[in-house]
Amino acid sequence: MLLDRAFYEREDVVGIAHDLIGKVIVSEIDGKRTALVITEAEAYCGATDRACHAFGNRRTPRTEVMYAAGGHAYVYLCYGIHRLFNVVTNRAEKADAVLIRAGVPLEGLAHMLQRRKHQRLTPRLSAGPGTLTQALGIELLHNRHDLTLGQLLWLEDRGIKPPPGAIQATPRIGIDYAGEDALLPWRFVWKDVPVDAFL
Repeated sequence: MLLDRAFYEREDVVGIAHDLIGKVIVSEIDGKRTALVITEAEAYCGATDRACHAFGNRRTPRTEVMYAAGGHAYVYLCYGIHRLFNVVTNRAEKADAVLIRAGVPLEGLAHMLQRRKHQRLTPRLSAGPGTLTQALGIELLHNRHDLTLGQLLWLEDRGIKPPPGAIQATPRIGIDYAGEDALLPWRFVWKDVPVDAFL
């Protein structure tokens, strides 16, 4: 089932990040269909979160999409190398988002291996936010894409549920500059899920 605008426009970005564990990202890019089950996600809470690109209501050409209605893709370049995929949440002007950090293959494994230049499936295939976007074929041109259209790039609920106790909440990664906000347990990880669990 395609995730609709109502799923993304909820006010609790931390709850949405948690709920995205087990959801499926689908891409149909360059004629290649691929899909990953989300196993790691981080919440970023708009103007009040020092780790968020929109902290203090900062608006730049890069962050403008964060102020759109929930359900849009925020794709940006990190360290000039990695393309990172975020899901914009909450209502327009709130600037909340969830960074999708990792997933495991569900469909289109051969295409993912080709994009990642891997010979075989290993945990490294899509275990980080940069490798995940590469496996799915997500590029900067997909920034601002409407994820509720069910075209090109979207998210689905296929009824995949982590077992009780399998989701771990931890502080987010790589945001030491955010002071006390760096300690918030807003990163959610599906622990110990095998890389071939859904193939």
